[in-house]
Amino acid sequence: MPSRPIRRQTPALDWAELDELAGQGAAADAVQLAKAVRALCTRVAAEHPGRTVELRVPPYAAVQLALDEGSTHRRGTPPNVVETDAVTMLALATGQLTWTDARASHRVRASGAHSDLSALFPLRPEH
Repeated sequence: MPSRPIRRQTPALDWAELDELAGQGAAADAVQLAKAVRALCTRVAAEHPGRTVELRVPPYAAVQLALDEGSTHRRGTPPNVVETDAVTMLALATGQLTWTDARASHRVRASGAHSDLSALFPLRPEH
């Protein structure tokens, strides 16, 4: 029987809270940080469904998404992986850090031909 994707409700994001949390950096509350990262990853996956690239924010979240018509990952280690920490994810999402700067400072590790997620960041508040 083929598997079906799990449908999750995309959570509303409090952008003022996210900005404040991102500004706290490593001093941010771990529970709030986990909740924020999971909400951001859920939103990104809902807006860009697919299985071309895996976005990992250990230990809080890992989601698969697609930005273009790249290959579809089915089993094993995905060929396109982006990994970052929670503080960097928040900084990217809120625009406090650019994708280029995050890559240059090695705060984001990306491998694979379809691992450029620069078009995603910063995320925009829902309308």
